[in-house]
Amino acid sequence: MTAGPIKAVAIGASAGGVQALLQILPALPATYPLSVLVVVHVPPDRENALVPLLGGKCRVAVKEAEDKEPVRPGVVYFAPSDYHLLVEADGSLSLSSDELVNLSRPSIDVLLESAADAFGPALVGVVLTGANDDGARGLRAIADAGGQAVVEDPASAYAATMPAAALQACPKAKVMTLETMTSYLLQLGAA
Repeated sequence: MTAGPIKAVAIGASAGGVQALLQILPALPATYPLSVLVVVHVPPDRENALVPLLGGKCRVAVKEAEDKEPVRPGVVYFAPSDYHLLVEADGSLSLSSDELVNLSRPSIDVLLESAADAFGPALVGVVLTGANDDGARGLRAIADAGGQAVVEDPASAYAATMPAAALQACPKAKVMTLETMTSYLLQLGAA
């Protein structure tokens, strides 16, 4: 049970994540009332092509996160290539070029842990497909802060390592297929 309404969804993905997000995010309506924060492991020497790719397929607004930008409902924010994405206590975003975490920048753990601190029980954390354990510690932080933890079913994930590690760190997380997860996120937006 949450103490109040959900305000944000924080999603982490790695190997196979683009395909998973292409299944989930285009289903969100233009009037989706929650903020969605996304980290996908992107090589540091590449432009993040996710915003133009998903922006053309989604009805909800999609953009690359900017430093000091306030988090707004109904917007999907992607971490820029080679920057950690964090949520500050005042609800604004910040970008960091600090050290790699779990061999990654952006790191899923960095986003999930900072979002847990900022949103507490008003947050849903989602760990999707991936080939390392980034996101496991962050999902645990969300559960510990009273938020909801959701993990892609490792049995149907493109790469099972990341969701399996998240489930091990957060055994009470809800395990869902991408189809079930999409319905769940739509229900949260309708609540």
